[in-house]
Order: sequence, then structure tokens, then C-alpha cells
Amino acid sequence: MKVLVLNSGSSSVKYQLFSMPDEMVLCSGVVDRIGQLDSSIKHRSSKHNLNKKIEISDHKNALDLIVNLLLDENNGAIASIDEIEAVGHRVVHGGSSFKETIEIDSIVKSRIEELFILAPLHNPANLEGINVAESVFVNAKQAAVFDTAFHQTIPEHAYKYAIPNEFLEDHNIRLYGFHGTSHKYVSEKAIEYLGVKNSKIITIHLGNGCSISAVENGECKDHSLGFSPANGLIMGTRSGDIDHSIIFYLINSLKFDIDEVNKILQTKSGMLGLTGFSDLRDIEAEALKGNSECKLALDMSVYRIKKYIGSYVSAMNGLDCIVFTAGIGENSELMRGLVCADMDVFGIELDESANSSYSNGVSDISKKNSKVKILIIPTNEELEIARQTYNLFNQE
Repeated sequence: MKVLVLNSGSSSVKYQLFSMPDEMVLCSGVVDRIGQLDSSIKHRSSKHNLNKKIEISDHKNALDLIVNLLLDENNGAIASIDEIEAVGHRVVHGGSSFKETIEIDSIVKSRIEELFILAPLHNPANLEGINVAESVFVNAKQAAVFDTAFHQTIPEHAYKYAIPNEFLEDHNIRLYGFHGTSHKYVSEKAIEYLGVKNSKIITIHLGNGCSISAVENGECKDHSLGFSPANGLIMGTRSGDIDHSIIFYLINSLKFDIDEVNKILQTKSGMLGLTGFSDLRDIEAEALKGNSECKLALDMSVYRIKKYIGSYVSAMNGLDCIVFTAGIGENSELMRGLVCADMDVFGIELDESANSSYSNGVSDISKKNSKVKILIIPTNEELEIARQTYNLFNQE
């Protein structure tokens, strides 16, 4: 069975075509920095590798390009769109409606659209991917795999907000958590690596969007993102944790309207608001040149991550392992080093040589005597989505 996985993020679209159940990757790629001047596409297949800068204005443009590459005589992996039997879509917010992978129909799409307000950078892109895929792969089954599903094990005392009870009971206002497909995949890989039944793991997903999870014995116990994917760690364009009274001050005293405030916090804050850059690669480069704003932004981001690590060690009453994953977590030696610096009180001791020499795969970058394992585990949300999609349509 050929399963196409589409992972439409806020500024990128990752895709992989799998042969299932043997999990063979037939082709893969990523469209990066969508809507920016330096947007690009990387595409790999058994026939050819493509890596080029190309103007990509929006997610529809990106998805049309991907479909053309899949069918391309020189770059593609299929001769006909009918070879693809199922398409698995990453969907960020499932609210309280979806707790597991589900086949997509008009009702599912309507519910995803209703949740635009809670994930304005993601759910619209996710739904765009679904609509384009349905129009192209007309004979393929479509599945939605939700970022929120892995976090359904978070206990009530952790997911409930200290606001009047009726807001949870009548309106489902609670912590949902996101990046769940990634946190699930890497935490399972970490448990496999540790070779233990009982484990206390902190998984740190660092990309344009960032989040951190406390995972005990394979179940998520707490998570930094909440009702929407906007709070917690400092992100590319999102502020992360902020005193909610600032919102009222912006509206009541500075006379911003509600939509302007939402836009500021979702698309103009985070690293972009602090430095003028949303991509950490650019921020690190500028910091090395002596840019004080970029240096401070890195310090702020690292400080926030450390605060969450400390709180989750306390919540789980211990720690066996921390995992770095996603674009920044896997590729930024600097960020991993800064996060792990001066953390020996928790038994976290980084091997700087192992950190700087990391290339790929699951890797232990902790010192031999470190009480806590420090792992780099490349996330593979696409494989996890392919597995869940295949299992959905091949249930006995």
C-alpha cells in the first residue's frame, strides 16, 4: 500500500511517500520558508535529488509543486496518482472532538475549520493540504492524524485551568498540547534506547514552533503548549508564555483591536519580534557577529526551556533522559549546549565533543558519568503518521 504523508506546518510542507507496511520511503522532501524571499524545495527519490531556491507564495502553491514532483518523469516515484491508496495528514488541533486518527469526511473538515481560531497558523494550512489532496488523489482514502492525541493522557490537575468550572464543562477550555506525533515518536525511541520499563523523559521539540513534554512510562503527563499552540516556549513568531493582562493593556490602553493583538502575538512576536529574524539559523549567525538583540533572544529562549525542564523534573519526581528533536533540536549544537549548561544539579552533563560531532541518527551526547541521558533523536512525524494511517485502513 502506498501512503503519502503531508505535514503542512506554519512555514513549511514536509512530505514522504511510503510503501507500507514495510515502511520503505519511496521519495521525500520539504518545501521550506513558504512566503519568504528565500523559499526553497528539497526533493529526494531513487531517480534524482533536487535542491533549489524557488518562489513559493503559499501552501497551495507548495502542494501543487509537490504533486508535480511526485509525477515527474525524472524526479518522481509514481506513474499515476492512482498508485497512492491513502493520504495521511498532520492536523495540529483536534480539540475535544478527535482523540485518535480518523478517516476524513465533510464533518471532520468542518470541525478542523472550526478550530482555525485556536491554531490560526496551522489548521488552515492543514485543511488546505487536505483539500488539495482530495482534488488530486480522488481515489485515495484520507486520514487525519492529530497533534493533540498523544496528550490525552495528561491528568486533569495538569490540563485544567484555574478558571470557573463551566468553561471546561460547557466549552472544553483546557490544555490540549501539540506536536504530539513528534513527542510520541521520539519518546518511544528513547524508551527503546534506554531499554527500561519505567522511565521519566523530557522531550524537547525545537523548530519554528517549540514545545516540551514530560513523559512518564510512555504517557504524556504535562506539556508546554495549551489551549492553542501559542504559549510555553519562545517560538519563531509566537511569544510563548505571557502575562494575559498585557493583552488587556494593549486593547484598553494602547487601543489595539483584538485582531491586531492576536496578529502581534501569533505572527510578530517570538524570535521575530525580538530580533527581526524568525529563523534560528539567521539568529545564531547574527549572534556570532555580535548582534546584541540576537544574543539576548537566545538567552531568553534557553532560559525558558530550562525553567520548563526544572518544573517537569519536579512534577515527575525525577528524570532519566532528555531528548532534543526537530529542526533546531537536531541541528543546533549551540542551542543544545546552552540548554544543558549549568544543569548538573539535575544530573544533566553534556559531552561537548559528542555534541559538536553529531551528524545523524539516535545519539547519546551525555558524559559517561551523567545521571541523565542526553539524546538527540531525529523526529519522524511522517513515519508515525504513515503507520497510523495504514493501521486505520487495515484494521482486522
